[in-house]
Amino acid sequence: MDHPTAAAARRTAHAAVLLPAVLALLAGCAAGLGGSMGTPGAAGVRDPYFPRLGNGGYDVTHYGLTLDVDATAERLSATAVITARATQDLSAFHLDLAGLEVRSVTVEGRPAAVSRAGSELTLRPDRAVADHLRTSGTFRTVVRYAGSPRTVTDADGSEEGWLRTADGAVALGEPAGSLTWFPGNHHPGDKAAYDIRVTVPEGRSAVSNGELVSRRTDGGHTTFHWRTREPMASYLATVAVGRYTVRRTVTQDGLPVITAVDPAVAGASAGVPARIAEVVAWGEERFGPYPFSSAGAVVGRRGDAGYALETQNRPFFPGPPDTGLLVHELAHQWFGDSVTPESWRDMWLNEGFATYAEWLWSEDHDGVPVAESFRKAYADEANWAFPASRPPGPADLSRPPVYGRGAMVVHRIRQEVDDDEAFFGIVRGWLSAHRHGNASTADFTAYVEEESGLDLTELWDTWLDGGSRPPVG
Repeated sequence: MDHPTAAAARRTAHAAVLLPAVLALLAGCAAGLGGSMGTPGAAGVRDPYFPRLGNGGYDVTHYGLTLDVDATAERLSATAVITARATQDLSAFHLDLAGLEVRSVTVEGRPAAVSRAGSELTLRPDRAVADHLRTSGTFRTVVRYAGSPRTVTDADGSEEGWLRTADGAVALGEPAGSLTWFPGNHHPGDKAAYDIRVTVPEGRSAVSNGELVSRRTDGGHTTFHWRTREPMASYLATVAVGRYTVRRTVTQDGLPVITAVDPAVAGASAGVPARIAEVVAWGEERFGPYPFSSAGAVVGRRGDAGYALETQNRPFFPGPPDTGLLVHELAHQWFGDSVTPESWRDMWLNEGFATYAEWLWSEDHDGVPVAESFRKAYADEANWAFPASRPPGPADLSRPPVYGRGAMVVHRIRQEVDDDEAFFGIVRGWLSAHRHGNASTADFTAYVEEESGLDLTELWDTWLDGGSRPPVG
């Protein structure tokens, strides 16, 4: 019989020899099953209102989208080249895509296994790619897909996605419509650069974000290549296909202004480029440098959509916009497009500031004091239905408190700071600090307090988060 101490020593020695071999065997098995000892990226980023939107485990740096749109704009055949950086040791990852048929997927040039559940694609790269992800972290995914893009109805009843128009279509994405026409990481927290190539029948135009790199006609079709160098959230990406008249002008400072106008509203839209230049110049005085390399607009027909949208560089308008609406959507280029909300709960930062920009414009150009706009908003019962920072659900994200009450929060900050030079310095500093990034309500409140030197707890508790209308002096 062995002595207990000696037997224990031998068992320890045997374990020391066997353990590395066992671990190597397990690693080999894991590799044979599809890659490393990594873990799948999350399906969804647990947004408070859209928990399944977006995906975990990677960050997209660039989308290369190639869309071939048929004559009716009812169908497309497309390829998405998605360049990303892994943020964990990935064994699998997800893409958001609704409705369209996936024809093939490769990751780093090698076929990947694909499964689908609703609008979630799960991609499992093979062993070689999994090993590559462990060592470099960067990877390229190519998805070839086709079909008829969907129009979807939001919780609030508005339509988004691929919207058919009289002579084409327009793609609008807030909050989730972009997943109807290209696969991606569709949450505002993941911004990327874009190259979008759209082929349409000759005689049609295809307008998108950024700047036009090239336009080539061949065999009865024209391909437009648009490039957005600055990071963009996917809900701000757009494609408008139709018989648009596209015009390029420049501001006095040399900023390109690219407008696309449906001929049916050309007469009423003639002054839009000049008004864009005027509003951008005014915005730079109030908010600091314009954050993008071009400005502009897409002006469709009334009824093309039920709303305007601040699509990056080039807001979309269903019909010629009045000045207030133009100011609002162009203000979003600073508030929402450049500084993008971290989650959909932070949407009041977009809409509150864009609404406040309307108040400032009315004061500067129409003689309506901001104090009067504040009083009207304060008296409006609709603005007190819920806190600006906590809409009850997805259907409430575009309701009045997010806009009007959000703007009142901005004005209350201005009153507390009690120095316009200091207040606008804080606003410009906020935009500069988070330029082309994402920010949350907590980031904003902390920044304002740090820069102002004020404890604004009571303001946040009552005006931003409070459940009832606070008194005013």
